[in-house]
Amino acid sequence: MNRILKYVFLDIFQNKIVILYTLILALFAWSTLSLEDNNSKGLLTLLNIILLAVPLVSILFSTIYVYNSNEFIELLVSHPLKRSKIWISLFLGLSLSLIFAFVIGAGIPILLFSEWDKAYMMILVGMFITVIFVAIAFLSTIITRDKAKGIGISILLWLYFSLLFDGLVLFLLFQFADYPIEKYMVVLTSLNPIDLSRVLILLELDVSAMMGYTGAIFKLYFGSNGGLIVSFLLLFSWIALPFGLSLIKFRKKDL
Repeated sequence: MNRILKYVFLDIFQNKIVILYTLILALFAWSTLSLEDNNSKGLLTLLNIILLAVPLVSILFSTIYVYNSNEFIELLVSHPLKRSKIWISLFLGLSLSLIFAFVIGAGIPILLFSEWDKAYMMILVGMFITVIFVAIAFLSTIITRDKAKGIGISILLWLYFSLLFDGLVLFLLFQFADYPIEKYMVVLTSLNPIDLSRVLILLELDVSAMMGYTGAIFKLYFGSNGGLIVSFLLLFSWIALPFGLSLIKFRKKDL
């Protein structure tokens, strides 16, 4: 298992796409944080970039990599190795390499230009988002053998979590504007890892007051230590559930 993990990690980290991804993140992070006089404004700008770019790269790159590694996976399965170890090693190798790229590209400038508590929260959230969308990518690849369909599913899932979900929430807010549904917004937020991550960062930057009464509700539920624990447990469940389903299906899949 360790050999597979090491091979996958080194193979991915030497990939030109991952190197380019690291450089682009670094360019955006250094330029955004160095040009802004206010650290909070710089982090908010960088947050919007991270919450769009990191999930997209994580899910697309992971999907394509797994499909391109089909022959390698079949070779490993032919050896006396447990399928669960093979799948977990691939997942850990992809996750760790993309986390490493994110930390080098965006994490270092965030640590240098921001306060420690805000910097650690943003880096931690970025790492969770990376692993979550790698897990979703693994589920997409195991659903269908067709590479084009798998990539299409991954793109649709990214569009849903990044754009369409917020549109549905806004639609519900307009439809039920006369009713006190702010508390239900908390439940809806937990159904989207990107929105949940955004709320955690906004609360850490102490700009929840800009969100009005809804911001006060979020601060009440997510602002305490117990709320943070529940939030990170929800993020962890977004890793465990998709990857767990893909692992079950991979064990039974006829290669």
